[in-house]
Amino acid sequence: MAAPPKPTPPEAEVTFARDLGLFDATMIGIGAMIGAGIFVLTGIAAGEAGPAALLAFALNGVVTLLTALAYAELASVYPKSGGGYAFIAKAFPGPAGFASGWMLWFCYIIACALYALGFGSYFWEFFERYFPPIANLVFSLAGHKTPALIMTALVCIVFILVNMRGTAVTGKVENIITMAKIIILGIFIAYGLKRIFQIPTEAAASFTPFLPNGFGGVVIAMGLTFIAFEGYDLIATVAEEIKAPEKTIPRATLISLAVTVFIYLLILIVCIGAIQPESGKSWQFLGQYQETAIARAAHNFMPSFGVVLIIFGGLLSTISALNATILASSRVAFSMSRDKMLPASLSTIHAKRRTPHIAIAVTGVLVLVMALLFPIHVIGSAASVMFLLTFSLVNLSLIALRRKFPELKGGFRVPLYPATPIVAIVLNMFLAIYQFNFDPRAWYIAIAWVIVGLFIYFIFFEKITDADMPQVLEVQQSKSANTYPYRVLVPLHNPDHVIPLMKLAIPIAKAHAGEIIVLGVIDVPINLPPHEGMRFVHHKTPLLRKAIEYGNEQGVETRSAIRIAHQVWDGIIHAAEAEKATLVLMGWKGYTTTRDRIMGEVTDKVVRHVPCDLITVKLMGDRPIRRILITTAGGPHAMLAAEYVGIYHDLEGYEVSCCYVMKPDAGEDEEESARQWIQKTIHLTNLEGKAAMRLLKGRKVATALIRAGEDYDLIVLGASKEGVFSNVLFGEIPEKVARFSQTPVMIVQRYEGPVKSLVKRVMG
Repeated sequence: MAAPPKPTPPEAEVTFARDLGLFDATMIGIGAMIGAGIFVLTGIAAGEAGPAALLAFALNGVVTLLTALAYAELASVYPKSGGGYAFIAKAFPGPAGFASGWMLWFCYIIACALYALGFGSYFWEFFERYFPPIANLVFSLAGHKTPALIMTALVCIVFILVNMRGTAVTGKVENIITMAKIIILGIFIAYGLKRIFQIPTEAAASFTPFLPNGFGGVVIAMGLTFIAFEGYDLIATVAEEIKAPEKTIPRATLISLAVTVFIYLLILIVCIGAIQPESGKSWQFLGQYQETAIARAAHNFMPSFGVVLIIFGGLLSTISALNATILASSRVAFSMSRDKMLPASLSTIHAKRRTPHIAIAVTGVLVLVMALLFPIHVIGSAASVMFLLTFSLVNLSLIALRRKFPELKGGFRVPLYPATPIVAIVLNMFLAIYQFNFDPRAWYIAIAWVIVGLFIYFIFFEKITDADMPQVLEVQQSKSANTYPYRVLVPLHNPDHVIPLMKLAIPIAKAHAGEIIVLGVIDVPINLPPHEGMRFVHHKTPLLRKAIEYGNEQGVETRSAIRIAHQVWDGIIHAAEAEKATLVLMGWKGYTTTRDRIMGEVTDKVVRHVPCDLITVKLMGDRPIRRILITTAGGPHAMLAAEYVGIYHDLEGYEVSCCYVMKPDAGEDEEESARQWIQKTIHLTNLEGKAAMRLLKGRKVATALIRAGEDYDLIVLGASKEGVFSNVLFGEIPEKVARFSQTPVMIVQRYEGPVKSLVKRVMG
């Protein structure tokens, strides 16, 4: 007997070098967060909220922490490049995953452009203030705008080249710059606190009234300053280059956020409490000077070098944030390219420097274009909206992935789950929607960018993905002499499951005057053409012959079909489409423990993409069926399940019980309502007069069904319609019953049609 073909050994893969330790990763987060934002936004926030700007920054820290916890857990479980995009694509593959990466890439590109422009402005501000002859000469020759744009372009090019040199070089540069600006801010804070201790009474008076503009001013300040807290997510974006990512990423994320929030609050305390303007309150003084407020504050309580130091700190902050964000944005592009959602060249890694040099170059070009040609302030507001939307999707992904893979645990777990991610989603969406009050154009740009991205995806990249999908070869097979409007497709793999599956398929085919198509799928390695599988067709013949003989003996037209495919699930879906199957009835071998699957790769893919009704059965050997327990959960899936159970009763004489699960402390009214629900289900299906009623009590529905199922030979459930927070494949309850029950379990899913299937496909 010929042995199956062996795959050709792949060429050595060039991967990222893990050069970043805990200190390096923490510096990336701090460097990205303590950027130009704190220098520019402190005065603006004080002007809107007064002393309560402290509350605005603290609340933003809490909102940020909730999402940072989700990033910490997901990055410890999935330490892959791409950060938020990688998590969302894992939870919701396809268009939703593409849209998240597309938005995140845009956000980082805009952030880079903002930092580069900030550097150009700070640079010439520094020369104009302290070296006016040089500044005046340059401005007289080129005007005020051109020199700033030249410095913007130069700083972009410098840090693009730094990132191309390697992650280790990038990390070292980031460490030096970040430590330098922390020292500068530390000096600023120290002088400010010294001044506060000298005038404690006056300093305390600066904080009253605490809410001069009410809580509405706090909300406005939160929206304006939220961008200053973005940056911790960059740590997860470079996860493949971090040492021991399962432990390092959660620690670096939380440390960087804690350090940043602490520094922000100290800066605000100093700015409000240490200065004593000639007229008005200190917060009004800060609001008057807005983006230069920190420099003005330094002039009040620091020696003459203070203003110079702050401007120098602003320069360091812009280039530090620029450096970290170029690093992260290029990794998003790399990750999307690796998933075939951007051109393949972007996923190339330089053989010597171990960097995605093409992704860095393309990202750099886009940053230059944005910085030099477009009005950044409105697009920057749109980037804030998309950051908030992306953060909401990351929290939603945490919920979905916990449902998909309950057995997976990384180096960190979000506390108070699921309340923490749900609260984070609500708060992020609130701040995003509130941005509409600042400038509606931000939302218009964000929506337009997403629509353009999805258009590109469906027109171009989806075709590339489809073309790259494993090919399926249809092998010549027996053809039906008659046209049957109802066709049951039964994929067969395990010889022990042939008769049990046929026993379940035959009554349904008989009741609908249909036929059964037994399917054998031969899978070949991805690096071999499908026709190589022709040598192994004879391996499937005995299996299919056994099923055909049994079906024909039972009076049902039964024929065979064979597909050769690189993936078994692709062969099943291809056969269901080509044979115009009405129902696919397939066995399930048991719950998976792998990272990427819920019930197993084949089952997962078929459930998501099969274009017809589906029955999935967890078999327990050739156990005879005499008694069936069916739940009455309502919905189209449960109704279809009840119809099939009615067929089994009519044609096979199985005893049927319809059940409903109540809480242990349910009263008489709830029991009567449950009976009415069961009666309604029986009345709407073909179980009238055929099924007994059974009321179950238990705190958890799945546990009650599993216990009750011990007295039966088959538990039948319809796929749940529990909503996006619970429903992963079939729903939380059916999946738990299927996973833990020692009784065979049948889960029925009604085909929802092309429109609902497209929505399901978009959401993964």
